[in-house]
Amino acid sequence: MVQWRRMRRSGNVSDRRGMSAGVMGGGIMTLVVIVVAMLFGVDPRGLLQMTDGATAPAQEGVTPPADDESAQFVRAILGSTEDEWSTAFREQGFGEYAPAELVLFDDAVRSACGTAGSAVGPFYCPADGTVYLDLNFFRELDRRFDAPGDFAQAYVVAHEVGHHIQNLLGIERQVRAAQSGAGGADANALQVRMELQADCLAGVWAQRANRRQAVLEPGDVEEGMRAAAAIGDDTLQRQAQGYVVPESFTHGTSAQRVQWLRRGLESGDPAACDAFAGSV
Repeated sequence: MVQWRRMRRSGNVSDRRGMSAGVMGGGIMTLVVIVVAMLFGVDPRGLLQMTDGATAPAQEGVTPPADDESAQFVRAILGSTEDEWSTAFREQGFGEYAPAELVLFDDAVRSACGTAGSAVGPFYCPADGTVYLDLNFFRELDRRFDAPGDFAQAYVVAHEVGHHIQNLLGIERQVRAAQSGAGGADANALQVRMELQADCLAGVWAQRANRRQAVLEPGDVEEGMRAAAAIGDDTLQRQAQGYVVPESFTHGTSAQRVQWLRRGLESGDPAACDAFAGSV
């Protein structure tokens, strides 16, 4: 079990649970739900449907307490990423680290990238520098993807923070520019590399946090590897349709995701996470 209670709680978490937001219905949204429910970390601008739905309070009495254990866990993991990446940025000469915001939601949420339903899963919006997370996804990790454990959950948060690192360093913008001039398969290949780098950066955070605070226990790393393997494109496609289409991959195979998470865990060095050089 990750010793998350040793970690500093972040003040950059906004709890919007108990609120609702309108999302686009119909066939388009249905297709999005089918595809995206299996994945996390995808570029929201290609998936989220813009709407004019306003956020409104839910019925009285259904809002979870803001200090419940699940929220405290997320605050602790986010706080740890802030501490470790602040140090890493100084060490690497990247300047001051600007922390990501994190929004907890259920049902639906509005972001600067659009409005998303819960089925989209966790995502990072580069337009507002914010991670969006429905805590029900953690239950999905356990029940649907057979990837239980608090380190599996921490990996999810750290992966999305990895996308924030890419945004701060200009990597996200470079990839989007390259994708705009590429064909479908080539654009997907670039997306795979960006996702694998985020996996590696999640591992970097975990290694550094453990080195400083000894937060990992036996079995924790295996939980993360199991989660990474469960959400590989090949595994998900095989489960959904019985066959794989490699040119449509956007996150990498199970083996690739495990490999890059392990690379970060073993090195603790952001420089080891250059997924854009050589083969993956």
